Amino acid sequence: MDSNSNIRTYPDIGKHAFGKKGKLIVSIFMYIELYLVATGFLILEGDNLQKLFPNMEFEVGQGLTIGGKRGFIILVSLIVLPTVWLDNLSLLSYVSASGVLASGIILGSIIWTGAFEGIGFQQKGTLVNWDGMLTAISLYAFCYCAHPVFPTLYTSMKKKHQFSNVLVVCFILCTITYASTAIFGYLMFGPQIQSLVTLNLPASKISSKVAIYTTLVNPITKYALMVTPIVNAIKTRFPCCYNPGFLTIFIGTNLLISTVFVALAIPFFGSLMSLVGALLSITASVILPCLCYLKISGIYRRFNGQLVGICLIIIVGVCLVIFGTYASVLDIIANL
Repeated sequence: MDSNSNIRTYPDIGKHAFGKKGKLIVSIFMYIELYLVATGFLILEGDNLQKLFPNMEFEVGQGLTIGGKRGFIILVSLIVLPTVWLDNLSLLSYVSASGVLASGIILGSIIWTGAFEGIGFQQKGTLVNWDGMLTAISLYAFCYCAHPVFPTLYTSMKKKHQFSNVLVVCFILCTITYASTAIFGYLMFGPQIQSLVTLNLPASKISSKVAIYTTLVNPITKYALMVTPIVNAIKTRFPCCYNPGFLTIFIGTNLLISTVFVALAIPFFGSLMSLVGALLSITASVILPCLCYLKISGIYRRFNGQLVGICLIIIVGVCLVIFGTYASVLDIIANL
């Protein structure tokens, strides 16, 4: 970004490096990733609501009944529908910033449940499960896939020289939260732990309900933030004579409907997020930044240690994309 002051977004970096084709490729990976993350939010809501209300069914007309999880996915989509109609998401962005606090509450509730609700931390299992390694690496990649928003974050900062410090603090906090949840969750439930640790928590306990309800609030506030960049990108393809408000409602509603269909067709949170991590997150957060840097900096013209290091990262990334995507697709097919 320092090479051109006009760069403000991630697709701008792709355009600066490889022209219009580069911008198109970066945009495709970025928007598909946002789309599937929004879809994952709906699946997440369906799973947790079914945990709270396991025997719930929805009657639609005479003789037509929708099962609990599917019904909850549709219900949550109706709740978030008004948020995708908003042009100004500044208020919603402040609400979604509470996600940092929510993550702390969820982790604290999980630890409390294990320590004081009779579950304990005595479970044991295999130290290394090689069969699940590709899926695990893909999920790790998904957990650290914020790179596409870094340019926007950088340009919005008043003190840009503190950007590196912000990244260090954020990644440290994320790593502590992820590692703590993983370790305590596995010590509590062992190999029986599910893709969402909240699904293992005893729903009758107050601490469990706090964790589950906190998990429910987060996706509802963040869904629109995921979808809005896609809506704005699609709006630019329409002539300016169209009413912007109508376009926002029309595009946002149709995007929401499409994510509902995907969530109903592939209602497997862990498998879908693993696919996003393998195919999209590694590409958008590792491979494309490296390629753009090589092109913009001109390092590819001379052979040195930095070129070798970056090329090795790209090769490892490509291997993870291929094998991780293959494993994730097989996992999804096996669950269908």
